[in-house]
Parts: sequence; C-alpha cells; structure tokens
Amino acid sequence: MTLHRKSIAVQAAALHLVGSAIRTKDDGGNPLETLSRKFGDHAAKTLEKLGATNDEIKALRLKQEEHDAHLLELGQKMARGSAGGTSEPDTIGKQFVENPDLKAFADRQGVRGRFDMQVKATITTATGSAGALTTPYRDELVTQPQRRLTIRDLMPVVNVSTGVVEYPRVVNRPTAAGMVAEAALKPESELTLELIQTSMKVIAHWIPASRQILDDAPQLRGVIDTELLYGLKLKEEEQLLNGSGTGQNLNGMVTQATAYVAPITIASPNMLDVIGLGILQTALTDLEPDGVVVSSADWMRMRLLKDADGHYLLGAPGQNVAQVLFGLPVVHTPAMSVDKFLVGAFQAAGTIYDRWQARIEVSTEHADFFVRNMVAILCEERIGLAIKRAKALTYGDFGNEA
Repeated sequence: MTLHRKSIAVQAAALHLVGSAIRTKDDGGNPLETLSRKFGDHAAKTLEKLGATNDEIKALRLKQEEHDAHLLELGQKMARGSAGGTSEPDTIGKQFVENPDLKAFADRQGVRGRFDMQVKATITTATGSAGALTTPYRDELVTQPQRRLTIRDLMPVVNVSTGVVEYPRVVNRPTAAGMVAEAALKPESELTLELIQTSMKVIAHWIPASRQILDDAPQLRGVIDTELLYGLKLKEEEQLLNGSGTGQNLNGMVTQATAYVAPITIASPNMLDVIGLGILQTALTDLEPDGVVVSSADWMRMRLLKDADGHYLLGAPGQNVAQVLFGLPVVHTPAMSVDKFLVGAFQAAGTIYDRWQARIEVSTEHADFFVRNMVAILCEERIGLAIKRAKALTYGDFGNEA
C-alpha cells in the first residue's frame, strides 16, 4: 500500500519528518536521502516501509505549501478585519469548505473512504453561547430628582409630648387710654383673651417588601428609607403652606393669611411693586416682615423684568443675583401656586409642633405578611401648626393670569 492510501494522520507524520529535514522549496534533491542525512537511516527506512516514494513526498509537500499559503491568506484577512473591518462569523459551512483535510480527501481519486470533520463552535455573547457566563456591570440606582424643601425653616419648631397644644391669644387689646384731668375719672380698658387648641395630625405612607430582598440587597434599604422620607416631607411642605384645615388636614399659612390689599396706590405696578406693597401691608401690623414666598416660575418671571432700555431690573443674566427683594430673602418653591405670593413675619406668625418626628418602622404585622416573609416599611410623623397672628401673613395675587 502506497503512502497515498495511508491514513491522513500517517501522511501528516511523514510530511512533518520531511519538512523538518528540508527547509527550502528549491531543495530539488532526493527527500529520502535528505531525511537520512538529517536524522539517520532509521527515519528514511521507516518512510520506505510505509510505501513513501520521492515523488509522493514531493507531491505531499506541494499540497502542504498550498495549504500554508491558504492559511497565510486567511491570517492576513483576519488581521485586516481586526484593524477596522468586520469579521465574518466562522459558520459550519465555512469550516467545511475551507478544511484542508477535505481537499486532501477529494484528491484521493478512486479510493473509497470517509471524511470526518469536528465542528468548532463560535463562542459569542449571544444567548445560548457564552452570553450566560458574562456578568453585566451594575451602575448606581438612578433616583427621582428631589425638590429643595424650605417651608418648615420659615417658622420656629417646638417638640411637644401631647396630642393637643393650647395657647391663649389676645382678641381685644386695652386701647381706652386717654388724657385725664386732675381728680377726673380715668378711662377703663378691656382685655379679651381666647384659648386656642391645635391638634396634632399624622402624615404617613408605607410600602411592602420581602425580607429576602432587604437581606440580599442591603443598599436598597437605604434607598427605600430616603425615598419614603422625601415623600413624607413633600406632603408636609404642601400641608404647612396650603393645608385646608378640614378633616385631618393642617390649617396652613395661606389658608389663614390676610388677603392682600394695596396700602397705597401707585401707577401700573409690576410684580416687584406688588411685593413691595405686600411687605408694607405686613409692616403696618407692627410686625417686621422677614421673608417672601413665591413659585419658582414667578421668581424667574421677576428675574426677567426689564426697564424701558432693555436692561434687566434685578441684574444682568451673567450675574449671580441674590434671591432677595427689598432686603428680605425670597423662597421660591413649586409648592406655591403660580401667580401668587406670601409675605410674612414668619417667625412671629406661628409655630410648628413636632409630636413625632419623621421616623421609619419595619413590621410583619400586616395581613399575612409574617407567613409570606414580607414586611411593611412605614414612614410617618405627627405634627401640628398654629398660626397665632394671621395679620403677620399677607397673601395675594400678581394679576398676571386670569
């Protein structure tokens, strides 16, 4: 049996021996003699026993050189693809057509046999390949934006230990004082008091969560607490400012404020003029105003006011303009209705009472939470608001919207 009829493995071994001995393509000599000189007579005699002839070895070398050239071309294509092109997937069909053993098998004309090829799977990030083994990078949790909360800071805050706060308030002050002649009867004044009660109101909300997720993702607990507290404070700010005073609602600042009535008349007042007149109205109650509350939209509207020459009244756009009007700090917040304003002597106007400060509690005592490994995360507070001097607050309308 000649070398051509041997297995592909035997052919490869023979070709490896000859290739190791003969390094140049133009050797031209006898391959078996060259192999004998290189490794001794044993290797050459082994090939002769396998049926190898000089012509067959030369033919195998020629095929090997063609295969090496093909591999070189493939390597160059891959290099060009990695340098900026796109690489073509190594499909099963492509592997079959380009398999060098297939070409050697096809050249064996008239010889019966079988060709086997081991398919190499292409490993990718797709589902079903290596995608399940990759771990995505987990960035930080993106939370909702939070508003700057400022209304609570306008008034003094007192901690209390009861559910109801009482305070006496003067209804009529003694004002009958007059000039008295010698030995004449002196005028009598009257002082009228009333006792006012303010009850504490509860603001609360909660969310359900599994005990497993709190144990497995401890950072989630901090996010839950932060978001619950913010939602609670958002409702608190709305109540302190606009609470209706009915049911379980606080009686807010706007609800109890004195309506704005311009104390003096000026021609065509703009928004800045209206604020100045509101400050004057509050000051005429013998209380010193200490702040102004407007909506964020109205603050920008005032910031954009210009004079007849086109100059901004509050300063050029490139300036960092302080949020101050007529010497008073301006609090702008979305909690205030658009086109409305509140001027006040807030420190003297009233008091915020904290019965329960904002707190977070976790409990399984809800329905069947215990047997389901669920917990309720509760956030609540109990507060009260007393507006003791309604005239210290002036609430009005800019008149820009119908």
